[in-house]
Amino acid sequence: FNLLLLLCRTDQVQSVRGVICAYVSLSLFQADRSRRKLPLPPPEDDDEGEGSLGVVAMYDFTAKEDTDLTLKQGEEYIILHKQDQLWWRFWCGSEMSISYLSGCLVIVFQDKEGGFVVRESSQKGVYIVSVYSKTLGLGGDIRHYQIKKTDTGQFFLAEKYTFSSIPDVIHYHEHNAAGLVTRLRYAVGPMGRCVPATSGFSSEKWEINPCELTFMKELGSGQFGLVKLGKWRAQQKVAIKAIREGAMCEEDFIEEAKVMMRLCHPKLVQLYGVCLQQRPLLIVAEFMENGCLLNFLRQRGRSLRDAWLLSMCQDVCEGMEYLETHSFIHRDLAARNCLVSEHNVVKVSDFGMTRYVLDNQYTSSSGAKFPVKWSPPEVLHYSRYSSKSDVWSFGVVMWEIYSDGRTPFENRSNLEVVNDITRGIRLYRPYRASHSLYSIMYSCWHEKPQGRPPFSELLADIRKLAENPD
Repeated sequence: FNLLLLLCRTDQVQSVRGVICAYVSLSLFQADRSRRKLPLPPPEDDDEGEGSLGVVAMYDFTAKEDTDLTLKQGEEYIILHKQDQLWWRFWCGSEMSISYLSGCLVIVFQDKEGGFVVRESSQKGVYIVSVYSKTLGLGGDIRHYQIKKTDTGQFFLAEKYTFSSIPDVIHYHEHNAAGLVTRLRYAVGPMGRCVPATSGFSSEKWEINPCELTFMKELGSGQFGLVKLGKWRAQQKVAIKAIREGAMCEEDFIEEAKVMMRLCHPKLVQLYGVCLQQRPLLIVAEFMENGCLLNFLRQRGRSLRDAWLLSMCQDVCEGMEYLETHSFIHRDLAARNCLVSEHNVVKVSDFGMTRYVLDNQYTSSSGAKFPVKWSPPEVLHYSRYSSKSDVWSFGVVMWEIYSDGRTPFENRSNLEVVNDITRGIRLYRPYRASHSLYSIMYSCWHEKPQGRPPFSELLADIRKLAENPD
């Protein structure tokens, strides 16, 4: 339960005067390179505590720049002012500094009564339930309850109500306050099965100095060029893509990279920055130890339990739901464009990259490189991309996952596939996919975009299936 909690605590800061503050950025870069100056200070009235929040650090974060703020797990920080989505003013009890902190490290209770999270205490093996309630004073407050254990191994929050597992404790208190300030109404998190990709990489610039990169070994090659394993400042492992000259429209991509770096989610491969000072152009991204999902499935798919396969589908769906929410279209979603971490977490990669491909063979549906077998009718015939065309592709990714990485329509040519799709022919049910799972998969392949469910609905269906498998 690796999280940062946003805790509403106005009472802790109302009496504070002349507090020592720091600005903390919650993203990986500044959208405009001209924004190198510090943001304007907030109005003095904000220091009175109105709307102030607090956070509890759930990760250790070591400063990598002079302008970074080192965080220690379990320590609390008071947010006095939100300058914008990048810069927040904090009371941190240290000297004034401008700090840069990567995103995906905070969870918002959103002022919901009974919002709660289960988190690991600074004491190893001890878990805390933090609950938000509006009834605790002006602006609401948080209560922290330690999950305790009896001599017989039973767990409890309120002494009279003991259970054999922590999930059973949580389930009970979702329906009964039973000694808590309120019942557990709204679960916050978990964020995923791994530490956020940005937790070890920090820079206030979106452009990376190539002198700070060390190349280690070649990982493979893609449509844009070679991909190598490297290190940033001899510390953080990264994947470095060297863009082959003439492979992409670099000028357009560089502008878009600023937007893409704002996309930060545990199920997206994080883009860290670009190197523009030389050619080939370098793209620096999160390194994923187990490589691309397609190869992973072909090598290990048969040994994976069904629950893992469903979890992989959920990982991809969570990443795509985030892109959908931010009106960002992938355009080339497939198992080959998803990567697998050392903990077998699947993350979506290369989102939006096909817009900058200059290879006519790739962008033409008549060419072998065009992803015909992952594309819906409106893309095949009219090149109309949308989140709903991504939904179609997601259905094919689910099929790949449950087929151990087999190629969809593997014995059919691209032209035959176009004709089959137009006539309403769809991929068969993989033998490992239950009828309920195939129903979700098949719903992605409606002829009309408006007939396909949004990723938010698909994610809800997958989570229900995970809770109640066939």
